[in-house]
Amino acid sequence: MTDEMTGKLVVFKGKQIRRVLHNGEWVFSVVDIIAALTDSDNPRDYWYRMKQREQETTGIELSTFCRQLKMLSSDGKKYLTEAANAEGAFRIIQSIPSPKAEPFKRWLAKVGYERVQEIENPELASQRARALYKAKGYPDAWIEKRMRSIAIREELTEEWQERGVKEDREYSILTAEISKATFGLTPSEYKRVKGLKRENLRDHMNDLELIFSMLGEASTTELTRTRDTQGFDENKEAAKDGGKIAGNARKALEAKSGKKVVSKEKFLPGRTAKGRLNK
Repeated sequence: MTDEMTGKLVVFKGKQIRRVLHNGEWVFSVVDIIAALTDSDNPRDYWYRMKQREQETTGIELSTFCRQLKMLSSDGKKYLTEAANAEGAFRIIQSIPSPKAEPFKRWLAKVGYERVQEIENPELASQRARALYKAKGYPDAWIEKRMRSIAIREELTEEWQERGVKEDREYSILTAEISKATFGLTPSEYKRVKGLKRENLRDHMNDLELIFSMLGEASTTELTRTRDTQGFDENKEAAKDGGKIAGNARKALEAKSGKKVVSKEKFLPGRTAKGRLNK
């Protein structure tokens, strides 16, 4: 179910799957998924019977993976329907006893096996990420910076977790504090500058943007350790100060070079920072 993340419909094998953006993530109509992956003439009834069967055989209530949201129907009106995010949709697909769903199930099994391999050997995750960026056309030098930025980010989030930062919302706030102090922009504001929507911001940063992003997070990690910060409030102060270190360095470079570090341009794979094609 891939798409350009811009419309309200996803087309899969000729079937339209409705979706809406809810709390920052796409959620998909469950009955539309069932219609695309089964031969049922009545996907609503199929979904009802499927939930009953699953509960009777495994004790799992599939509705717990869903939420009721209004979606546009064929009559032009909006009605409440059960919808699931990508993770919930994949779980529901696993319960569909249809040959059409088998390719999805095999793919899920493959992804799960690869995840187990990565847990046993973390280097595999790094190798796969490098291969993916390479396949997309990113140059080797940029890939190395991006991989280093991922490692620095993971090191910081591990520190936060050990120091009492638990909720996703708190992680987002701390990240925004670092970014604002480093670049003068929160991640959401930064994405608007670059004209990004659901794309990963750092995948569109140039070399300098990545470097200062790494400096802000690495500085924050160092401060959390030296101060032995505990809880959200103390880590928030460390995030601001870590970002300021990178922000001051950015401002010093801009003053000497006469150029802004923050770029409106999306990073274009296969091109240099000046925009010329790499040969």
